[in-house]
Amino acid sequence: MIDFIKRASVVALVALLSAPALAATQLTGAGSTFDNPFFSRAFYQYNQMHPDVAVNYQSIGSGGGIQQFTAKTVDFGATDVPMNADELNRAGGNVLQIPVALGGVAVSYNLPSIHSGVRLTRDLVANIFLGRVTKWNNPQIARLNRGTKLPDLSIVVAHRSDGSGTTYIFSDFLSHISPEWKSKVGTGKSVQWPASSSVGGKGNEGVAGIVRNTPGAIGYVELAYAIENHIDTAALLDQAGDWVNCSKPTVAAAAASKPNITAQDFSIVDAGGRRAYPIAGYSWAVVYRDPSDKNRARVLRDVLSWLVGGQAQGIASSLNYVPLPASVQRTAISVIRQMSV
Repeated sequence: MIDFIKRASVVALVALLSAPALAATQLTGAGSTFDNPFFSRAFYQYNQMHPDVAVNYQSIGSGGGIQQFTAKTVDFGATDVPMNADELNRAGGNVLQIPVALGGVAVSYNLPSIHSGVRLTRDLVANIFLGRVTKWNNPQIARLNRGTKLPDLSIVVAHRSDGSGTTYIFSDFLSHISPEWKSKVGTGKSVQWPASSSVGGKGNEGVAGIVRNTPGAIGYVELAYAIENHIDTAALLDQAGDWVNCSKPTVAAAAASKPNITAQDFSIVDAGGRRAYPIAGYSWAVVYRDPSDKNRARVLRDVLSWLVGGQAQGIASSLNYVPLPASVQRTAISVIRQMSV
């Protein structure tokens, strides 16, 4: 019996010694679900290169991320729209906002008999989400999709139920192309959805789930979620008159229309130029300029500097985001260097 206990103790000791050590510094972040596929892979890779640093990111939506950042329960927040003046004031000011990711918001749909090729004009997207077009075989849709047998199926509008930067990007697009949407609904992380068929889901994953599981549904999700969930996406008519799908090249074309962005001037929706996808935007990390814990701040600065650089942006590209343009990378590094560490 004693020998058995000894052997068990040795086995336990060996297991303990061979187990991976807990990272010396564990950073926490919260916010954008738009960013989550990128962050999950990137922070895992960073930990492989720097085992003493781990980043725990909570994908809870931009609104929740700003709330946790303001409450100082996380080291950084992530949002698909920079914090506005009121939010900055509630956070105590002295906040830095860093562009970290660039992606497209795909208009996704579920038509069981049609898996590709559905075309929608920008005005038609607005009318669908306003609740003015309620059937898939509506003549407005049929005229754009001659040769495609559209079903007599009700349209179910899927949207975010939580405070969402993806919603901000999408509603910003609708406000740009529809005066009615702009006056009646407007732009925001949360809006009142006018279509009577509207159904809400939490996070990009929630909207993707509604679309995937609901025949007749249409929604808006970050491109990586559409691809991961095998959801069909519509081609939209851009300002130049080209039919464009949500893709890395078309999102890059939209970003090229505005090479210099700031936290005050950042929108790239409905951009001009050839083959520019009209629903695209940047996502932002928010940090305090003068954090109290300088040791953690130095680690966070290093992580963010790596995140906006070439290696991490290569990871983003592999997940159907668009690498940050060189001018935006320079802007991001310049902001990060303002951290007082």
